[in-house]
Order: sequence, then C-alpha cells, then structure tokens
Amino acid sequence: MSFARGAAIAGCAAALLTACSTLTMTPSSQAVSELAPTGKLRAAINFGNPVLASKDPASGEPRGVSVDLARELARRLGVPLAIVTYPAAGQVVEGLKSGAWDVAFLAIDPARAVDIDYTAAYVVIEGSYLVRESSAIRSNAEVDREGTRVAVGTGSAYDLFLSRELRKAAIVRAPTSPQVTDFFLANHLDVAAGVKQQLEADAKRVGGVRLLDGHFMVINQAMGTPKGRPTGAKYLRDFVEDAKASGFVAAALARHGIEGASVAPAEG
Repeated sequence: MSFARGAAIAGCAAALLTACSTLTMTPSSQAVSELAPTGKLRAAINFGNPVLASKDPASGEPRGVSVDLARELARRLGVPLAIVTYPAAGQVVEGLKSGAWDVAFLAIDPARAVDIDYTAAYVVIEGSYLVRESSAIRSNAEVDREGTRVAVGTGSAYDLFLSRELRKAAIVRAPTSPQVTDFFLANHLDVAAGVKQQLEADAKRVGGVRLLDGHFMVINQAMGTPKGRPTGAKYLRDFVEDAKASGFVAAALARHGIEGASVAPAEG
C-alpha cells in the first residue's frame, strides 16, 4: 500500500471516529423500547443497492454506509445489533409484514410510507438507464415510448417510481435489482433501470452496453421504522440529522469508497 493511500484511509477512519464521538443524543427509555422491542436492534440491510451495502469479499459480512449507521444507532440505544439481510428492497418491505425488523434503509416512496415512518434522506443517489450500444435510444426522454420494455428490480424504488411515471413504455420486472442487467440482456429488453453505480459496474462487466446521460430520478435514501412507534421515529429522525451534520455519513461514504452519491441536505 502506498503512503498516500495509507494516509487517506487513516484520515477517513479518523474522521469516522470523530463523527461517531459527536453523536451524543441520549434516547429515552420509550425510544429504546420502540426501536428495539425485542431487546436488540433488528436492522434490515438491503444488498440490492451497492451504494449502501455489500458483502465483504473476504468475510462475507455486511459492510457499507447503512451498516455503519445501524451499528452507531445500536450503540446509542445501548442494545445489541442484529442485522437482517435481504437481496432486494422489495423483500425488505415484505419483511415488515412479518415483523422481522425494527429499522430499515430504503428509498423514500409514498407507497411505502403507508406502513413506514421515514426520516429525512441521509444520502442522495441517481437512478439511470442502460441500453445496448446499438440502441436507437439516446436520451432519457426517448425511453417512454410505445413498444419500449424497461427492466426493473421487483419492488425497487425504480419500479415504484416508473410504475407511476411511465405512460407508454412497459415495465418488465427482474427478481432483484442486482439481476436487472443480466435479466435485460437475457430477455432481449430495450432498457434497464437502476442505481447508476450498479449499472456502471455492469456495463464494464458485460460490455456492449452504455448508460444514457443524466438520470431519470434522484433517489432519497432514508431510514425508517414501522408505523406506530412515534417516539422511536422521532429519535430516528434526530439521529439521521445528527449523523449528517456531524460528518458521520460523509466519513462513511469516503471510508467505503463510494462515488456518485452525496450527503443529503439537512431537513428543513
């Protein structure tokens, strides 16, 4: 490892530790009982969005910005952390029905807000389109046309958004967001929609495809807890605001080498 790279990593780690030390909010007993009713914080981690979470290639353990936030929240609540992993956001929402988790990391969407109390966003990322090199589609505005078939991950933020916004193009659903590009190619579809960073990585992996310029949506990634936990939800909102203001989120993005995502602005 070069000296410069080592110094950069050390600097990120120091920044993260500094950010951690500034998160000093003391939760009430009611907030703790609502956010950790089983005595531990059950945090849903979605591997469908590589900007937020992934598996460590060596250990297989979850890592990423959302994992860091879950650990810090558990530390502040004074309870153990139990990570509940899912391959896709849609399955996180399904887990809510069985009471499998207490907090989750999801894109803000009105359909999900029926059952989930959201914080403000902590990270903002882009949703992009991918097409074949030979495609006649050259811009985002050209996607919503008769006969165009758009691949999305089932239940993802892109699925929910495009289901509302597309008027002429047809949506075809892949099982999960990480499978979208392979699904798009295997089924000879016209467009794949997803997280820009995931599609960029897929483009390098498969070749013969390209991303359209710009984005079709801006995705506000937030934390959430099931409805009916008002004190816990309030603490969670304050926690996220503190995590942004203190530099915790920015340090976590840097530590995990995330590019193309930015810390969301303060709620207001």
